[in-house]
Amino acid sequence: MAESYKHIFITGNVNREKYKAPSSMGGQPRIPVRDRASQSQKLLSQFDAIWQAKEQLQQRREAEQIATREGTYVSFTSAADHDLITKSLEDLRKGIRLLNIKEIPIGDNHTQIRATVYVPNGKEGHFISKIQKYQQEETAKGEPKNASLVNSIEDVSIALLEGLWTDNLQLIPTEITKWCEVWLNVNTKENLEQEQIAEFLTTLERIGIEVKHNSIIFPERAVLLINANRDKLIELMLQSDLLAEFRAGQEPAGFWVNESSKEQQNWVENLLQRIELVDSNVKVCLLDSGVNNGHQLLQPLIDDANTLTVDNVWGTNDHSPLRGGHGTLMAGIAGYGKLEEALMAGNIVSLTHKLCSVKILPRPNQEETPKELWGDVTAQGIARAEIQNPDMVLVYCMSLTSTEDTDKGRPSSWSGAMDNLAFGEGVNPRLIIISAGNICDEESWRNYPASNFTSSVQNPAQSWNAIVAGAYTEKTQVNDDNYREYIPVANEGGLSPYSSTSLAWEKKWPVKPDVVFEGGNLLKAPDNNVTPHEDLELLSTSKSFNIKPFDTINATSAAAAQASWFAAKIAYEYPDAWAETIRGLLVHSANWNPAMLKQMNVQQGNRSSFRNLLKVFGFGVPQLDHALYSQESAFTFIAQETIQPFNFKEGSRSQVETNEIHFFNLPWPNDLLLEMGQIPVKLRITLSYFIEPGAGEIGWKDKYRYQSHGLRFDLNNVGEMEDDFRRRVNIAAREEDEEVSGNSGSERWVIGSKNPNRTNGSIHSDYWEGTAADLATCNHIAVYPVIGWWRERKHLGKVENKTRYSLIISLETPAQDVQLYTTVKNIIEVPIEIRTT
Repeated sequence: MAESYKHIFITGNVNREKYKAPSSMGGQPRIPVRDRASQSQKLLSQFDAIWQAKEQLQQRREAEQIATREGTYVSFTSAADHDLITKSLEDLRKGIRLLNIKEIPIGDNHTQIRATVYVPNGKEGHFISKIQKYQQEETAKGEPKNASLVNSIEDVSIALLEGLWTDNLQLIPTEITKWCEVWLNVNTKENLEQEQIAEFLTTLERIGIEVKHNSIIFPERAVLLINANRDKLIELMLQSDLLAEFRAGQEPAGFWVNESSKEQQNWVENLLQRIELVDSNVKVCLLDSGVNNGHQLLQPLIDDANTLTVDNVWGTNDHSPLRGGHGTLMAGIAGYGKLEEALMAGNIVSLTHKLCSVKILPRPNQEETPKELWGDVTAQGIARAEIQNPDMVLVYCMSLTSTEDTDKGRPSSWSGAMDNLAFGEGVNPRLIIISAGNICDEESWRNYPASNFTSSVQNPAQSWNAIVAGAYTEKTQVNDDNYREYIPVANEGGLSPYSSTSLAWEKKWPVKPDVVFEGGNLLKAPDNNVTPHEDLELLSTSKSFNIKPFDTINATSAAAAQASWFAAKIAYEYPDAWAETIRGLLVHSANWNPAMLKQMNVQQGNRSSFRNLLKVFGFGVPQLDHALYSQESAFTFIAQETIQPFNFKEGSRSQVETNEIHFFNLPWPNDLLLEMGQIPVKLRITLSYFIEPGAGEIGWKDKYRYQSHGLRFDLNNVGEMEDDFRRRVNIAAREEDEEVSGNSGSERWVIGSKNPNRTNGSIHSDYWEGTAADLATCNHIAVYPVIGWWRERKHLGKVENKTRYSLIISLETPAQDVQLYTTVKNIIEVPIEIRTT
């Protein structure tokens, strides 16, 4: 077989330059044309009604000796199908806070924007002053002052409960109390959030609202879970000045019932004799229902000290009602990968990582967990794992999901918490793998794949930073005469019938899943009924190991477990690889098979068909050999760098700008590629980094306000020289008033630089197939920042933050007699490390 080599980590190949974006980062807002006199008079009258109503309310409640908030919640709405200039609704120096923004459907085909703003006592004249200036004064250009803001406002009124409720309005509690998330506006910059939360808890006690005291903290936001009906929520609005928004509480999705395998104890004993434990500092941490580590195959992988729990009352063992358990089934896949192959191989099986289990679910007979703040429970689980394993590289795997609070890809408190945990304050990033969530009812299975296309990837898999694992299947053979007349629901290589997708999500949110792994298949009977079968599932370790050592697991849980095993293999092979790099290699090594392309009717050059492909299969199925090793005809560069996206303008602490751009001049086999001429080659680039999430609806109308920052990459075009490339992508590299022409070559990319699904989220990957001669001079890559809340919300003190990223570049050719790897290594003059397979 061909020799395999370690990937090439490059350092010192980046030049940092001052960066200025060559064009605007967004289009012009849609603002209606208004009559100046009538618009100003209408809004002044509406504000007058607001302040009169406020004064009357305070007088009435004061007479009744009822506590009343000091400020006012005000609702602004746009005209239908027009924008609202929300950035001008906030003035933090005066304490005027933009709380949330929501797009409201009007009829079948129209929408309007609604923003809720908190105006403190004594600042009621702020907006009146703006409107009066619009009414009476002009700018130097002869236009009314504040015209963009005032013309964008259709109506303004006191915010009702619906104004702070950012979830589906049908989920607002009525007379019966329901668990709701309450998002508070807190001062995290000055570390006052705990004091403010304590104040809020006093208000809840005064009203008689039950609360879970666990909280999740984001920049400017804290999230608590309260049990209230409509009247109590309204009273809370009247008493508290800290509110930002309300949402419905979340519930976790159930697990699947699996068929069991026949007892095969001799397999266990045979495999135990062939296990080789390799010294390693890598562990997969399962955040699940617990693991029964007494299983003979799990004993070498997980000891008692690494079976942990968030709550000691829950215990550490696997309590899942599934016959084979759930956490224990996950452990078998996370530890061994494809267990069937290990059992039947007959050779030595090297175990290069171990396991850790943290139980994050209570037992069924204990206090129910659906009302818990899942982000906080998850964070506690991760904290316990890290205390127990301070010097280990941990890969986290979680396959608990909820059908609630997905809302077409909008981040939730749980997914935001996952992003926060992965970001790790930018100092200690974590690699987290989450299952996409499953389709569980027979009616949906019968409507495969249409039901999969309309079933949303589940909460918290909206996470930007986590690797989300969906499911495909290659399992179509059943060795059971009782099912001779049955046919598999999915074709070999197609979407697993269990897997959810993001086809229904709004375009502004990232594509999920990121990748797919085997998730099993189903059988359809002649009468159209659908049933599972153990032959179409994955073999794993059973929690009831004293009765039967094996059981089967399926769906995206199985896919997530395989992804964690895959990631742990990369972490072991490359001890110095960052979490961003391991995540990047998972995506970078993935490919779509022909069945996927056929199922989604993908056509070359049709970007829309590739967009749909991504929303169903992510970037495809990761290939372990490609993720771990290069070959002579296929090499991979990896650069791990730190960049400061933004900075204050020179001499100013109030004006912020983009800060730097990174240019890579890669060691490139130019001469060899020119000699190869028309031989086909494939260039792939993946950029992986973690964002810090901004919380609350204030940032979720616009993706740039959820992400702390964004990064993008560009490659010089065929025949484009380095200096021309620099001037094209960076205005700061141009001479004064210099006009630059040039083609970015976006049409050469399969997904395309203008396709939002390459640029959304915090991992971007694309490839270009062309001739070796065309790629001979394409070795200049730029990595540059795009807008985020670190820049927009400068009062939070994050403007000068630095962030890490991993850039992965690979070049491959089907020609096997070409020495690409050796040529590049000779250019770098680094000894070649060889792994022989």
